[in-house]
Amino acid sequence: MQGATMDCILQEISAVGRKLEGMDNAMVALTAETRSMCLGVASFQSQISGLHQRLATVETQVASWTDKDLELSHLRSRLTDLEDRSRWNNVCLLGFLEGAEGADITSYLRDILPKLTDITFDPPLEFQRAHRLGPKRQDGSDRPRPIIVCMLRHLQARQLLQMARTQGPL
Repeated sequence: MQGATMDCILQEISAVGRKLEGMDNAMVALTAETRSMCLGVASFQSQISGLHQRLATVETQVASWTDKDLELSHLRSRLTDLEDRSRWNNVCLLGFLEGAEGADITSYLRDILPKLTDITFDPPLEFQRAHRLGPKRQDGSDRPRPIIVCMLRHLQARQLLQMARTQGPL
């Protein structure tokens, strides 16, 4: 009976040994899979680090664009203001007969406007530019083209406009 018990014990030890070999093989496979996962995680960490650097660069650029957008908005506002201010000195004169000004429209206006308005301008009227609006009429119409005058001094332009508001057409 002892021989049979020993055989039984040896069979069980052999079965346990086979189970241990199977577990050892499973452990080797698990170790290999764990190493593979560690490499994958390290690769993901590297990619995430690269993405984080790219994101930081993009955030910096966006912040720069926001600053530039604010600056552009401010510059547009200033440009609009300057364009509006440059128009403040413009005066549109209507009803002057075509050709009455001769060759020098600024001299003509410098002489005629004080006479028409009964305003003594001190200093005398000065213009940056003056011209008729548009091309000469070809349709035979006797309607005169407006004269656009850019006054050198804003106060003189305001005086002319105020006089036109109070006195009406001359």
